[in-house]
Amino acid sequence: MAEESETPRGFKVHDKRRFTDEGEAREQQEGRAEAADADRPEAPAETPGEPPGQASAAQELPPIDFSTFIMSLSTQALMQLGEIGNPATGQVEKDVAVAKQTIDIIGMLSEKSKGNLDETEERLVQEILYNLRMRYVEAVRNA
Repeated sequence: MAEESETPRGFKVHDKRRFTDEGEAREQQEGRAEAADADRPEAPAETPGEPPGQASAAQELPPIDFSTFIMSLSTQALMQLGEIGNPATGQVEKDVAVAKQTIDIIGMLSEKSKGNLDETEERLVQEILYNLRMRYVEAVRNA
């Protein structure tokens, strides 16, 4: 059997977070940045049919909670109402019928989650629903 080397085995931990526990930005040292790049595993192969860079973007997303989910649906509704452009294409695409369906989904979630939301979440859902419904009425009136 081969003799083991005297070099200790194990693993080395590199803190790659961009912010300290206090919320301040970390200063990245040049040597550390190069070492971190050398330690980084190769990027996963692109999945056919998936936009380039999609895998790394998914890893950097914050954790989802009820408020961010509702905000995501709200953003979709605003895109469907033609209020904001599609971030993928940069084009304003208006589909009022689909926007109504998205607004109705938020309304359904509001009804089904009654009594299970904290005060802030409840207020957020009600304000979003009010604003989206008013914008929907305006979009239908101008169509």
